Formats: sequence, structure tokens, C-alpha cells
Amino acid sequence: MARSLVVKVTCGIDEPERCNQGFTVAATAAASGVPVSLWLTGEAAWLAVPGRAAELDLPLATPLSDLLETVLASGSVTVCSQCAARRSLGVDDLVPGARIAGAPVFVEEALGEGVQALVY
Repeated sequence: MARSLVVKVTCGIDEPERCNQGFTVAATAAASGVPVSLWLTGEAAWLAVPGRAAELDLPLATPLSDLLETVLASGSVTVCSQCAARRSLGVDDLVPGARIAGAPVFVEEALGEGVQALVY
């Protein structure tokens, strides 16, 4: 059975290096054919809003908007439901293909057979 990857990013432009690391790992796995589920929680929730990923500028790093596009092309991007609600974000506020879901869905994905979960 092929393994899949769940990556949770808990920071945004407030911690650009750690945030970019999580996106880079998710995008690298997705580009390699690994099934990827990227979860955006806390300040990372803003990065699913159109144009916001482009605001993260980190020298010598692939632009976050490119990494997000790579994950969306073959994987899934989910914004935490509580995090979205605290920021008054609905699914219509997010980039096409992103969804909003809560902890039960995260737990189900993270505990699936053959899943590796990482948190940044």
C-alpha cells in the first residue's frame, strides 16, 4: 500500500521560515506523486485566501503561492473550521479547491492506514 502524507501548518507570515518549510514538504511530496493533505490552522488559515500566500516573502525559497498551487493540483488543502470561523472566513473566501473542515476530519486522515502526519 502506498503511503500518504498529512501536513499541518500552524503558522503564517508571522513565522515565514517554519511556514515555508511545511508548504515545501507538502509540495515536494505532491510533486513526487505522494497523496498529500495540507491542513492550515491558526495564522496559516489566511494563506488559503486568494493573494495572501504571495505576501510571504522568504529569500532563497520557492514562492508560497507556487507551493500552494502544487498541492492543490494533486492533493487537498483544508482550513481548520474553528480557525476559519475566528477569522470570519467561509469557503467562498478561499482559493478554489480549498475546503473547511474540523478536528474529526483531521484525526480521521492522520490516523489512516499508511499515513505519515507532520506538524509545522
